Amino acid sequence: MAGLRRARLPSFLLANRDGTRLASSTVQSAFDALRRIAGVHGTAGARRIPRLHDLRHSFAVHSLTAWYRQGADVQRLLPVLSTYLGHANLEGTKVYLSMTPDLLQQASLRFERYAGGGQHA
Repeated sequence: MAGLRRARLPSFLLANRDGTRLASSTVQSAFDALRRIAGVHGTAGARRIPRLHDLRHSFAVHSLTAWYRQGADVQRLLPVLSTYLGHANLEGTKVYLSMTPDLLQQASLRFERYAGGGQHA
């Protein structure tokens, strides 16, 4: 039927066989079991053991670092990162963006090129 749009159903990264969202408690239990099986524990002196939520932080920072390395327009891609993380705007995303030595190095290199009159893409 021309002109009629099909209703778009939500899709989830972690879903049951019928496409419905997995319960967060199920995902957390599976993550905890996998972490124990893999022998991943907090390091000596660490405040806590690695958490499922830490993957979001790692994903955000690694995405930014990769974009800097690729010479991408990071400012233009920040809304894309927000979408990846399921946020409607950058406010929810900024809590996941922490500076790492690698990210700082990439951002510094970009600024050096910019300040030196080179491309800052």
